[in-house]
Amino acid sequence: MPKTFTSVPGAVVAARGFRAAGVFCDIKRLGTGKGSNKGAKRDLALLVSEVPCSAAGMFTTNQICAAPVKVCVSRMAKGMAQAVVINSGNANACTGKQGMKDALAMTRLAEQALAISEGYALVGSTGRIGVLMPMENVTQGIQAAAIELGSTEAHAAQAAEAIMTSDSRSKSLAIEFKLGGKNVRLGGMCKGAGMIQPGMSANGARPAALPGIPPGLHATMLGFITTDAAIEARTLQMALREAVANSFNRITVDGDMSTNDTVLVLANGLAGNTPIKQLAKSELGRNYKAFQAALQHVCLELAKMIVRDGEGVHRVVTLRLSGARDTAEADAAVRSIANSALVKTSWHGGDPNWGRIIDALGYSSAYVEEAKVDIGYSTPGSRQVLWSLKRGQPTSATFAELCAAAAPSEFDLHVRLNLGKGSAVLYAADLTEAYVEYNKGDVGDPTTLGG
Repeated sequence: MPKTFTSVPGAVVAARGFRAAGVFCDIKRLGTGKGSNKGAKRDLALLVSEVPCSAAGMFTTNQICAAPVKVCVSRMAKGMAQAVVINSGNANACTGKQGMKDALAMTRLAEQALAISEGYALVGSTGRIGVLMPMENVTQGIQAAAIELGSTEAHAAQAAEAIMTSDSRSKSLAIEFKLGGKNVRLGGMCKGAGMIQPGMSANGARPAALPGIPPGLHATMLGFITTDAAIEARTLQMALREAVANSFNRITVDGDMSTNDTVLVLANGLAGNTPIKQLAKSELGRNYKAFQAALQHVCLELAKMIVRDGEGVHRVVTLRLSGARDTAEADAAVRSIANSALVKTSWHGGDPNWGRIIDALGYSSAYVEEAKVDIGYSTPGSRQVLWSLKRGQPTSATFAELCAAAAPSEFDLHVRLNLGKGSAVLYAADLTEAYVEYNKGDVGDPTTLGG
């Protein structure tokens, strides 16, 4: 962690003025798949600020988009919110007009239970696609969660548990840092383990690349971030877009996309710093850069937690590709490697099979010259690379040495195309028998079927 950030307890309630709760209301009762066999696990969370917040969001670019995403995209237009209601066990996706009614009803129920202004609640859902929400249960859950709200570590942990689906553990953290001489806190929680390759945009439309940052692809995850920093909504949205481009949009577990990906940030300003505003990008100063760095740190740490907890994951690989003709080609090349079933299974077996890697490079949309490709391995973050291939030819590294480099639970894979200045990083997972076993299900037992 950078020296400018200090880890603090509390996750989404670490920042001043935020409360959270997580309750069980049996949303999975309709046989909504994996997770239904976990018993009375919390499945509905509420998150609320004492005061209205600047709000920003990033959303799935899947053309099949869940009702909660549509509601949030619409409400982001005003850049203000005060609460979020989130459920697990049901995605409320592909549920037609009734799904939209239910998503809006969830926001109204939250606003009434919390006594906040109409239109100031946001909504997130995750779980099985194509099942109507059990609204009687949801109503009871929202009312119960409103009573249970609190700002302790236990409250944050209960909320983080309530948003989980196939996750084996909750995912959260919080940091403190200086902003304009004030102590500011920023915390977050997320969920995700399968159907993971997020690629979100501010309005759910297929994104254009940021300068130097190619658009990501798409997937299932939810992330909720809170801060007591004072920051204008437009500036917060810009900071979130950059942070997500370098974190959640840089991970893949299985290369699949979801209907529900959402990252939301609420900033209530209670830290008392001079509000961060901008009229033009050239006017962004030191305070914006400090805030954006903190937001990106939290987003990246949460994103890595998702990959490490991927369904059946045994090894996590950080792909560092350089030397592409441009960033778009670098992104295409690195994703081709990361999502190759043959490459991913070789990672699981600890096999440093450069043949599969260069093959995946060759069928990507990136331009590649065989005689210029370098492939190597290192420990995470190290510059000491053991090269298996240099300029398209095997090196003198022994098979035993290469196997040892690919044996740890986490390692870096370095690929150099030696054609230009384009580069990309992607955090990826192997493909295991456990992933297949978990996701194939048994049609004779609907409770084993995933989302």
